[in-house]
Amino acid sequence: MATRLTSSLSADLTADLTADLDLPRGSGRRLRHAYGFDDVALVPGSLTVDPEDTDLSWQLGPHRLALPILASAMDGVVDPAFAIALGRAGGLAVLNLEGLQTRYERPEEQLREIADAPADQVTALLQQLYRAPLREDLVARRVGQIKAGGVLAAVSSTPANAARLGRVAAEAGADVFVVQSTVSTVRYRTRGESLDLARLCKELPMPVVVGNCVSFSAALELMQTGVSGLLIGVGPGSACTSREVLGVGVPQVTATIDTSEARDLYYRQSGRYVPIITDGGMRTGGDVCKAIAAGADAVMLGSPFAQTAEAPGRGNHWGMATPHGALPRGTRVRVGVNGTLDQVLFGPTSRTDGTQNLVGALRTCMGVCGASTLEEMHEVEMVIAPSIKTEGKLWQLAGAK
Repeated sequence: MATRLTSSLSADLTADLTADLDLPRGSGRRLRHAYGFDDVALVPGSLTVDPEDTDLSWQLGPHRLALPILASAMDGVVDPAFAIALGRAGGLAVLNLEGLQTRYERPEEQLREIADAPADQVTALLQQLYRAPLREDLVARRVGQIKAGGVLAAVSSTPANAARLGRVAAEAGADVFVVQSTVSTVRYRTRGESLDLARLCKELPMPVVVGNCVSFSAALELMQTGVSGLLIGVGPGSACTSREVLGVGVPQVTATIDTSEARDLYYRQSGRYVPIITDGGMRTGGDVCKAIAAGADAVMLGSPFAQTAEAPGRGNHWGMATPHGALPRGTRVRVGVNGTLDQVLFGPTSRTDGTQNLVGALRTCMGVCGASTLEEMHEVEMVIAPSIKTEGKLWQLAGAK
């Protein structure tokens, strides 16, 4: 469902910020081109940098993170143990506060049921399992387990439960709170009550990240509420079916470019930098590199982490909207277990498809493009290149068949 968010900020500020600007948005029935990761390529720079000298760190509120990589708030990806492992590696994992971890004392049995269920029965099973009530005591316990591992605790909730669960998570010591739904906007027509995002940001003693959005105008208005970060992407994830069910979404390169322009404009006007996090649709190191070059400050990954031995899904991955009782917008996908978390992040690897050693790929790409920092990576030239994966690859393609 779309996010119900309201703001006490004046709409006049939006008009002032966007006046006389050539905004990246459609008009009437005219269409503009939009690009995904397979449509573009990065241009090597005239200067190269030693990959070991690249700085991958970024800022989220008061927290300086070593790696620009987050794990999606999905039950097949993140549990407290995985959050600790990724946190110690330098990344940040987000725990779903409305998932199995906060509905069941020991969710291993439910995770096993999901992994073993036949494909034609798994969605009904998920709907049944997610009907169990949320337990605030388990919310506090899961946050405590992550904090006991010596890492930052990031947690996620839908807007409907954000005020209540945000308070519980804050009391338990959470460090980052994510308010997440299929589409997030500030302005929302509703017959019922809606979440006042500006108030939530003021009341919670931790950074609030909001998602998801894909447009310049929505991103700009969300930043004005005081959020500390934005998740970018509607429907690109491998386990999400929103694009098929609802017909909505913007390819991730275009979505990232558009929202990064909103971030840069807001920074020039306010002096406050709000990082954007490209969420979903990335499988390889090349995809991650293109997301950063398009303007992302970090990326959020689901299926690459669901494939690790540390993930709780036993090689299975499903989206947050999959158990929806009336309109499921996801499916369980069997991604398999292809390696450890360390291999996916740092290697070493014998895989040649770019699905492991993502950090090494990002450092190497930054080196050949002449970027020492993520900010410099935002300036790397990008070209439209639909043949980037097929040009000169006849024998590879023949072998794949």
